Amino acid sequence: HTTVRRGEKIIVSDFSKHPLFINTGWEGAIISLPLSIGQRIVGVMNVAHQEVHEFNEDEVRALELLADQAAIALENARLYTQLQTQVRRLSVLRTIDRAITASMDRHLTLSILLEQITTQIDVDAAAIWLMSATHSLEIAAHRGLEDIFQDTRLVQLGHTPIGKAALTRKTVFYASRTEFPTDMPPVGDFQTYGAVPLIAKGVLHGVLEVYRKETPQNPDDWLSFVEAVAGQAAIAVDNAALFSNLQQSNVQLALAYEATLEGWSRALELRDQETEGHTRRVTELTMELAHRMEIAPEEMVHLRRGALLHDIGKMGIPDHILLKPEPLSPEERAIMETHPVLAYNLLKQIPFLEKAMDIPYCHHEKWDGSGYPRGLKGEEIPMAARIFAVVDVWDALTSDRPYRHAWEEEKVKEYIRTNSGKHFDPSVVQAFLELLEEKQQTSEVKHALSD
Repeated sequence: HTTVRRGEKIIVSDFSKHPLFINTGWEGAIISLPLSIGQRIVGVMNVAHQEVHEFNEDEVRALELLADQAAIALENARLYTQLQTQVRRLSVLRTIDRAITASMDRHLTLSILLEQITTQIDVDAAAIWLMSATHSLEIAAHRGLEDIFQDTRLVQLGHTPIGKAALTRKTVFYASRTEFPTDMPPVGDFQTYGAVPLIAKGVLHGVLEVYRKETPQNPDDWLSFVEAVAGQAAIAVDNAALFSNLQQSNVQLALAYEATLEGWSRALELRDQETEGHTRRVTELTMELAHRMEIAPEEMVHLRRGALLHDIGKMGIPDHILLKPEPLSPEERAIMETHPVLAYNLLKQIPFLEKAMDIPYCHHEKWDGSGYPRGLKGEEIPMAARIFAVVDVWDALTSDRPYRHAWEEEKVKEYIRTNSGKHFDPSVVQAFLELLEEKQQTSEVKHALSD
């Protein structure tokens, strides 16, 4: 605790002579080092001796290096776990979406909702209450609450946390049992409680109740996703009554998917400031090139998603490699080249992104078979990846990097021409250079008109 509070290492050569340990009766020595990422402490590493010991400079330096590596490993593990959580959450939303579109049976839809809520988002029990004709809340479905709901079937608005959530149209949340109000109905051994109003298109349809036996590590983040699921649940309930609004609901969900993907791409760029704006630029240019090459309209959405997620696998690459300002060593390069496989392993869990994986998984393959990770050759490489490969190299070489300045555009064009048939698909190179020429001519015309 002292190390965390001070934010610096503590060295004790002799417990018996140090004020922190003088009355403990302990013998020996210890060095305590904070594990820091920037200004944030993510842990503490302690190294102790059973006897009195003077830590020399070499020992301290070695332990500080080890602490730095441990901090990086912990941070990367946290980021990877965070990303896996987002992937799992996106899968839950997709499953709920399928429930919305696959069935008009309200009972079946609610059962699927509760199954997803109680098995996929760290909820131990849940219930869905719906508005009745008498403007009270009636239990419609529940899971894990059989003992609690033996008698309670109807709740008036404004009464108990459920009724208050419905009346105010605001979430009622108690992170721990000590926060429970006096009018709280019996809740067994549950420690955390939330009641989220189910509102779709401005109409209150009911309330989603969730229960946990343990307080979540990050209550705000957990509640935020519960509220997102509640939003989907509200859509499902509304859809069962108003099938004519299904198409609008699906459009809204699709926008949520796209916003999530764009959020992932922005999160990666926040980690690597040197590539800021890269994802937006390559996505836009990839779509232009694909349109010029007459890619089928139904494939364009997958191509755009793949471009947005092209470097998502780099979330699993350590900072000291990803952010290194100098050229990578062979060993570091080998680690960096695992990011397409990391992307594949992350995205394969999401059915709706299956057709978007071509770019994240294959955009480092080369036309002559010398690329990675699988050494695909020629038309073995998916067309989306062949298109993106040219755009990615163009943007990379025309942008400043820590270890070099941006190339002149003509130099990059010549590089791409030279590597046609080696790195790049010749047909893509031709279309890309024609596109650049067309864009340049358009720009010149606009400039002339403005003058």
